Amino acid sequence: MRISLQRMILGKGAYLKQLTAATMQMKSVEVGKELAGSSPPSVFIGSYNYPDIYAGPMIAPMHGDTGIMDRPEEWISRCSQEEIIGYRMNLVRGKRLNNAFDLDNRFVEKLQEIVLSEHSIESEASFETTPAGFSFSEEHTPFGPSAPLERFEIEEERWDSSLEKVFYDTDLLSRDAILGLHRQGMAFSTIQKAFSAGTMGHGGNRHLVPTRWSITACDTMIGDHLLKNVKQCPVIDTVRLYEYASLNNRYAVILLPTAWQYEWTEAFLHVLGNEEYVFSDYEGFKRKTGYSSLGGCYYSCKMAVLEELAREQRQAGVIVLREALPGYVPMGVFNVRENVRSAMQEPPKEFEDLKGALGHVAERFTLPVQRFVTETTLLQDSLRQKQCTLSDFTPHKKVPSLPDGAEGTG
Repeated sequence: MRISLQRMILGKGAYLKQLTAATMQMKSVEVGKELAGSSPPSVFIGSYNYPDIYAGPMIAPMHGDTGIMDRPEEWISRCSQEEIIGYRMNLVRGKRLNNAFDLDNRFVEKLQEIVLSEHSIESEASFETTPAGFSFSEEHTPFGPSAPLERFEIEEERWDSSLEKVFYDTDLLSRDAILGLHRQGMAFSTIQKAFSAGTMGHGGNRHLVPTRWSITACDTMIGDHLLKNVKQCPVIDTVRLYEYASLNNRYAVILLPTAWQYEWTEAFLHVLGNEEYVFSDYEGFKRKTGYSSLGGCYYSCKMAVLEELAREQRQAGVIVLREALPGYVPMGVFNVRENVRSAMQEPPKEFEDLKGALGHVAERFTLPVQRFVTETTLLQDSLRQKQCTLSDFTPHKKVPSLPDGAEGTG
């Protein structure tokens, strides 16, 4: 990863903590110590003090179909930022301390029944204290108030047949289960929750996986599998540009006619004030070693692009630029995955060279393309190979920030 002065002053993790702290004025649903409602279905597995972790259901204080509240795949282009936050702030997290490797108890069995359910599941909970607070993160979707559980009951619900088959196949590796469900077209969020609740893998090796870990694990396993195939495919023959914008973000996905290489660069512009921070990480043809300093979004974006390349049976170098603009709120890596997926479904623009693609991006993005170039590695190297200079680009034209909760546009 290229090290810049700004990143030494303020790393992405520290910056995101400031962003999440800025959400403190938001309000979550108010409930009492007794709650009857519907789980989307959804559970949350914490990571603090692993393997002794807090696990539990997410329950909405309403009855019926609450599935939309925990289906990120349906939010992009359909929901405003306010609607998504409203869904999430109405989910109450119950929690109970449980060792990640202790699945042989009725509480964990109930959590597994929730994630295996085909539809929302009616639930009742009593809490030790009145649920309070909320949680925002760049890694996982937000949720509303939480409290330790005193009692927790669920009604019976029919299981999803594909998940049920995986659950009872105790000889099937988790990786093979995840890849198989993905090939069937099952929603990523459904696969991830089932994996997190310890419903797949060799019987003796099953365990709870913290939610934020399970998200990146699923992105990585699917992405690595797709990449193995993509590396065997012919390279595209022109420069392509895919674009998308929603939820106070802009994305530009540039595909180059080269063997596989990948760079993810994101800029946070005036979200808190006058700051302009750019963070970047990359990999070459060989698989990246170690965990990206940019967190789970690096893997979510990579997987989303690889889905389309694998579908088309083509190989390319990939450079992705993202801008988070005023009004942006950290809501989890789904924001990246689903926006990039949406971008890859838009008709691409084709250019003779990278310079032409960047010239187009310069007309659409707020941050001058020159700033992106100076903060990157693969992008800068690709331009150097073509003997381009920063002065080659069309002068930057300012464009207005996206309206809060803007709908997706290609």
